[in-house]
Amino acid sequence: MNKDEFLTELSGKLSGLPENDIRERVDFYKELIEDHVEDGISEEDAVAEIGDVDAVVRQIMSEIPLAKLVKEKVRPKRKLKAWEIVLLILGSPIWVPVLITVAMGVISLYIVIWTAIVCVYSADISLAGGAVAGVLGVVFLIRECKWQGAAFSFGTGLVSAGLAILLFFACIWITKSVVKLTGKALSGIKASFVGKED
Repeated sequence: MNKDEFLTELSGKLSGLPENDIRERVDFYKELIEDHVEDGISEEDAVAEIGDVDAVVRQIMSEIPLAKLVKEKVRPKRKLKAWEIVLLILGSPIWVPVLITVAMGVISLYIVIWTAIVCVYSADISLAGGAVAGVLGVVFLIRECKWQGAAFSFGTGLVSAGLAILLFFACIWITKSVVKLTGKALSGIKASFVGKED
């Protein structure tokens, strides 16, 4: 792929962004390719060194705030006609509550997921506390010569410690997974605002 093909494809895949952002990004990669060519690398090798267009688009999208994309997409490309404004106003008792309901549903679901994660962390802390209590219980029961109770306390302390360790790693995995899924969801939302020719 040569420079012009790369830049044309990049510009097309960024078509939902504001024009000045597209121009800025395309100019940056054009200059980068030209710098590589000046260093003695062929144009095709310079483009290959930059990487796949889709990877470049993903990188650019991760840097652009979602609010900026939404603002650009929602802004009308032309002035609204009077009848369109009237329809928007008359339809607002329907579309505004639906929009708010959907947004609140998504936010509520996200809060429920993080609440469940906090509950799992709380259970892990409780198990760790049970492990400490079990070990401390052994000391007090041995001082009173209650050997069976001491053995039971030691066993429950060990089981609690083992479960706490396992649950700790599960908590870390769950947290990382939710954060990664959140990032993918935001990337998907951003992707829905760009790359489509009008």
